Amino acid sequence: MHATPIGSLLRDWRQRRRQSQLDLALAAEVSTRHLSFLETGRARPSREMVLHLAEHLAVPLRARNALLRAAGFAPVFAERPLDDPELADARQAVERVLTGHEPSPALAVDRHWNLLAANRMIGPFLDGVAPHLLEAPVNVLRLTLHPDGLAPRILDFAELRGHLLRRLRQQIEATADSALEALLEELSDYPAPEGEDFDPGARASVVLPFALTTAEGVLRFYTTTTVFGMPMDITLAELAIESFFPADAETAARLRAIAESLSSP
Repeated sequence: MHATPIGSLLRDWRQRRRQSQLDLALAAEVSTRHLSFLETGRARPSREMVLHLAEHLAVPLRARNALLRAAGFAPVFAERPLDDPELADARQAVERVLTGHEPSPALAVDRHWNLLAANRMIGPFLDGVAPHLLEAPVNVLRLTLHPDGLAPRILDFAELRGHLLRRLRQQIEATADSALEALLEELSDYPAPEGEDFDPGARASVVLPFALTTAEGVLRFYTTTTVFGMPMDITLAELAIESFFPADAETAARLRAIAESLSSP
């Protein structure tokens, strides 16, 4: 199997970002002639040029390492598991964010939406979920959209499903991740709500309303996503924290009651 040349990879990322050679050359302050030579293989980029162009193309850190390898250079961005001793401070920061968000639920996921950590308030979400969906690694999107998962208990499921599939499509567009493409294909094959009007080209909203039927009654939330700012480690760059906030007073009161019951001896 032959490795893809660095020039082809640069061209692919430029086209993925819908930029012409002139657009990128102007933004990166290089000549269009030199950029053309790089893409066609008539010139070999320096390590600095690879990183420079990758920055202007907003290439994910994992893919920047791949660009460097294709150009004959060693990767510069580390990738370590979250339990690596060198990431102890970051891991503790994630744990503090999750714990500090109680009595509301919060969880941390990796680039493929696999669950990395969660606070104890995530428990009510898991009532009635089929055991096979809770086997590690737990995929949060699969857990949410699978008919044996949360799907039957989610109010306005069609809206939520559309939002999550659009968000996943946008993530694929940004990262070119083949594993996410496979996940999208799997999720799209799950039964769709009757009468769903799903427009894959629509933009996903920043804040997502979410309502779930539980043993404690209907819990209504809106959710936000938090990512690390300018990390130099791939694991941290790909980590996201999903935070749920009560959307009404009834939900806030029920969450406080759940938290108190969990704290009782």
